[in-house]
Amino acid sequence: MPDVEQHSDPFEEQLSAGLRRAGAGFDADRAALVAAGAVRGRRRLLRRRAAVVSGAASLTLVGLGGALLLPGGGGKAPREDTSVGTSGRSATAAPPAVSGDALIRALEKLLPAGKLSKTEARGTDEKPGPYVSGVYDDGKGAAAISVSLGRVQPGSDEARQTTRCPGKVFVHYDACGTTRLPDGSVVMVMQGYEYPDRRVDTKLWSAELVTPEGQHVGVMEWNAAAEKDAPVTRPEPPLSPARLRRLAAAHVWRDAVDAMPEDPGRPTGEPTPTATRPAVAVAPTLESLLPKGRFTVSESSGDDTGFGYLVVDDGKGRCLVQVNVQEGMSDVAGELFGSGSETLPDGTRVAVHQGPSEKGGSGAVMWTVDTLRSDGRRVVISELNSGAPHDAATRTTPALTIARLRTIALSPKWWP
Repeated sequence: MPDVEQHSDPFEEQLSAGLRRAGAGFDADRAALVAAGAVRGRRRLLRRRAAVVSGAASLTLVGLGGALLLPGGGGKAPREDTSVGTSGRSATAAPPAVSGDALIRALEKLLPAGKLSKTEARGTDEKPGPYVSGVYDDGKGAAAISVSLGRVQPGSDEARQTTRCPGKVFVHYDACGTTRLPDGSVVMVMQGYEYPDRRVDTKLWSAELVTPEGQHVGVMEWNAAAEKDAPVTRPEPPLSPARLRRLAAAHVWRDAVDAMPEDPGRPTGEPTPTATRPAVAVAPTLESLLPKGRFTVSESSGDDTGFGYLVVDDGKGRCLVQVNVQEGMSDVAGELFGSGSETLPDGTRVAVHQGPSEKGGSGAVMWTVDTLRSDGRRVVISELNSGAPHDAATRTTPALTIARLRTIALSPKWWP
């Protein structure tokens, strides 16, 4: 099998190809989005930061499965005393735009007693979307805080993933929980960290709320005056998980979302399947293809389709194995398969990559087998000799050989 001395992560390539295919107009931090597991967790935070800090358009990633079916009706959440000058979307006309200054005033009123300084905001009629941020100090240390607003399609993969606690393989956190509110909204609160490798003790706590109508509110707070490159000012962010949840649920934010102009390109109604054949649950399929009796599985992505992972151990050290299953990838074949790739008699292209793990710890390497059938169906499997993307190696080489990875990637089980 051909070796490549250094190769970027195939899941990173898949993301970049997906962005080009979707016409997204910004250069994502490919290293930060290295793992497709970012789909389940850190993807959410990275996307929000890109929108708030860089004005980037939101990402749409392939490799998601399932749907969050939020019930309609069920009454309204209690209103806060704060007002931004709108009372909800009218059936005949959109409410007037809400200014950035109004959002700053709303945040000031919703926070406990203290000082909010260094505020920035975008109104509901500004691109790429409304947000408000500042530095809050309750007398116990300055802390950055931000609120961003948007819409997701009710019942979509994005809605489900937004409020789902991520796997700890990809996102380090101390606690995470999801709550359904009386009005049917779902809110996830996560107590995590700014840096996945915990190289700095900056804590990042976040709340993500999605209403049955698709209104999306995201709140983030840190125990430092800035999310990066600022000293820790307090042991924990200022708002407790309960207060964070209440802040995200404040009705003022939903009113502001209602004042956002409708996106003519945004899907409406119930999501419809786009796959031409049934999708398989990745982790169970991957486990069925492992050598019988040789491995124990300590962590799994469950029944997710499109992307999945297992943490396996043959008694000599843990390894993270990831698989992406995609369709319609023929148009990026030239970007994914270079001169060192192999073409099988049936037209399937195969590329093998071995090299250091770009984000891994000491001694971490990544082995990858990427396959693309002539009809555009792609399976890419990647294995680390560590139990998580940022961890140090647990062994010299991954447990599964290149030959075994190849056999798994070419298995017909991925395409029922």
